[in-house]
Amino acid sequence: QVQLVESGGGLVQAGGSLRLSCAASGRISSINAMGWYRQAPGKLRELVATITSGGSTNYADFVKGRFTISRDNAKNTVDLQMNSLKPEDTAVYYCNADGVLQYGGTYSSGLWGQGTQVTVSS
Repeated sequence: QVQLVESGGGLVQAGGSLRLSCAASGRISSINAMGWYRQAPGKLRELVATITSGGSTNYADFVKGRFTISRDNAKNTVDLQMNSLKPEDTAVYYCNADGVLQYGGTYSSGLWGQGTQVTVSS
């Protein structure tokens, strides 16, 4: 069974930085895409950034130039460096893995971590 565990959330002042990390565990052969999504109170979950195993990235417009996603394919980890944080970035941030191939042939999509809270004070 594959599990995603996030870390690195917390409280920061506007203009500050945080780095989120997510590690996928299990008998993983490969992961096609990993990413970060967020959900603020009363709002739908929304895409923040994704990255493929080949390094192609996709960012939501509201984080371009401020956030950077990166991953380590060998360690099955994905990080999100968040700079110039704004109060509107306050949300629970979720790690996502899509196209997960396990040794033995099991293939999974749409896996989620438990989420990590990011709070940006003004």
